[in-house]
Order: sequence, then C-alpha cells, then structure tokens
Amino acid sequence: MAFPKFVVGWLEWVALPDLQVPAIRAKIDTGAKTSSIHAYNIKMSRREGQTNVAFDLHPIRGNHTISRHCEMPVIDKRVVKSSSGDREKRPVILTKMKIGGFTMDIELNLTNRDTMGYRMLLGREALRLFALVNPASAYLHGKLSTATILKRYQDIPS
Repeated sequence: MAFPKFVVGWLEWVALPDLQVPAIRAKIDTGAKTSSIHAYNIKMSRREGQTNVAFDLHPIRGNHTISRHCEMPVIDKRVVKSSSGDREKRPVILTKMKIGGFTMDIELNLTNRDTMGYRMLLGREALRLFALVNPASAYLHGKLSTATILKRYQDIPS
C-alpha cells in the first residue's frame, strides 16, 4: 500500500492548468466517489473518432466576469447520483490538478453547480493515492486573498 504524500483540509485552493484555471476553491468530499466541477453550456461533439466536450465555467462563485471556455476529450460518460439523490449521466474529462506543490491527473465530471456552495468537489478517487484529509483544517496549502485570485486570472488570458 502506498502512503499519502500530503495532507489536505476540507477546503483547498487548487489550479487546473489544462483549463486555464489558476485558482478554484475545492471542497474535499470523501463521500463523493468522483470529482465534479461547475460547467454550463455543455456541448458534446465528435471529431475524427474522438468525442469532445466544450463547456464554459465561472470558477469563482459570485463572479461572472471571470469565465473560461474549455474543450477537452471525453474519457467517459458516467451516471452520478447528486446530493439530492437524482441520477444524471455526465461527461468525464481527465485533467491536471495542482494543489500546493503537488500535481496529479484527476477525472472531473461536468455539471451545473450554480446553486451549490462550491464550484468544485474533490472526490475520494482523486486523492486516494496521494493525500489524507484533515477535516478539522482548511487551506493547508495556502489561503488566497481576493486580490491574489484576481491577479492570477489577469496573468492568464481567457
């Protein structure tokens, strides 16, 4: 059995460089198997035998001026049970995630989380080989100020 390399709190700031997202607050949810991210305008397409998904996201809750338009290959479509018990088939992408000094590949399912408290949920599959969760702590890899977040988004063109 591999031992975890780092500890995370129940909330962490992470980056998703493949999606040009330098900062998004993620809630660590060990009750969720897969990770999910807020996405809307989700459109599937097929090119050269590959299914792709185009989508938009507002990575910072309450800020609709910061947005990203993304297109990624779909690695799977999975039925996911929401917190309300509804089942929904969602596209799943594979992307890089940075948290603190660590980078890992994670699977993210895409769904509209506009009414939810957090734009991203980090499920147990994403961290199971890499991290332990300390539910009594938050932002163990750094708390970001609003000014820092805005600066990071200004440094990366959308």
